[in-house]
Amino acid sequence: MLKNKNILITGCTGGIGKAVLIECAKNGADIWAHARTETPEFQKMVDDLSNSYNVSVSAVYFDLGKTDDLKENIKNILKTKKNIDGLVNCAALPYGGTFMMTPVSKIKDIFDINLFSQMEITQLILKAMFRQRSGSIVNVSSVAGLDLHAGNSAYGVSKAALAAWTKTLAAECAQAGIRVNAVAPGITDTAMAAKMEKNAAEHMLASSAMKRMARPEEIAKTIVFLLSDEASFINGQIIRIDGGNA
Repeated sequence: MLKNKNILITGCTGGIGKAVLIECAKNGADIWAHARTETPEFQKMVDDLSNSYNVSVSAVYFDLGKTDDLKENIKNILKTKKNIDGLVNCAALPYGGTFMMTPVSKIKDIFDINLFSQMEITQLILKAMFRQRSGSIVNVSSVAGLDLHAGNSAYGVSKAALAAWTKTLAAECAQAGIRVNAVAPGITDTAMAAKMEKNAAEHMLASSAMKRMARPEEIAKTIVFLLSDEASFINGQIIRIDGGNA
């Protein structure tokens, strides 16, 4: 489905990001796989995927919170002169807490990673996509950004902003042959879910008609579809993957 496509994925050490990396490799894509820090475990996973699926998977290490480092690494990718056919903005920081108990400085930190760093990367990558007149961008939002509840003034609002930006960007890029969509997962079986406050996790499970967590690969398969030419007329959409909101 993604054979001969070059894809950049951020946040590949997280549960969903790792699943997206694996699914893209399975589907024949060559990948730049982003992680914040280099570890032997991540490098081994990257090498194993390259060998198992006969694709090129290159690790790219930088901290999304460090703008100069981010720009340098993205520019190095652009210097390869390869088409950049897809971008998955998956990296994110979780946070829960009432607005009164959350310092605005913490909200700014969450927005820096969950929105502004994604914008920074996308703006750089779009220059290449506009030149080639093609590309697919998939942002990872959340149902927490669509169904806002108490305690979501940082993470939820950042994901709501990401969804709104997705629609705006889709309108701007469509005439250049570039599609922009987002997925909004419900509670997913990842390390992030394990850190959720118990009542919040129980509320999200109760709100799902299927009464279970999503598996990371279920989110990843939808992202792979949106990256592919099979989704050629899907643009500006925020696709819920939550088991059906009860």
